[in-house]
Amino acid sequence: MYKHILIPTDGSPISTEALKKALDFAREIGAKATILVVMEPLQVMTLNPTGMEVAYAEYDRFNNEAADRILADAKEAAKQRMVACEAVKLDSGDVAKTIVETAEKNNCDLIAMASHGRSGFKAFMLGSVTMKVLANSKTPVLVYR
Repeated sequence: MYKHILIPTDGSPISTEALKKALDFAREIGAKATILVVMEPLQVMTLNPTGMEVAYAEYDRFNNEAADRILADAKEAAKQRMVACEAVKLDSGDVAKTIVETAEKNNCDLIAMASHGRSGFKAFMLGSVTMKVLANSKTPVLVYR
């Protein structure tokens, strides 16, 4: 059975609910968890980059604080369920690739994640991290909807 579960989360209500379910599953089977938050860089297109350093710095500060809060809440949820866990925060412009690589690097034997349920035009325009993970991961993926 599974011994090490990677649980990526973005702090959204759907992702948080999937985190809780994945931690419950980990407790039931006696697995440990690695909880992952991937921070995406600010991407701005401008013809006048003057002053953008401040915007980038402020975005990075806010992004780091948000990721720290998400991970602190996730670690508390794991503690309440008595699940051993590690919290990881990474920067990447390709969230799906980072999830797959983190699972491989940490020898996770399952990825448990939420699907935000986008379809149609939204899925086309925004893409689906979950679909990209499913398509590119050698590690099994459990999707919570």
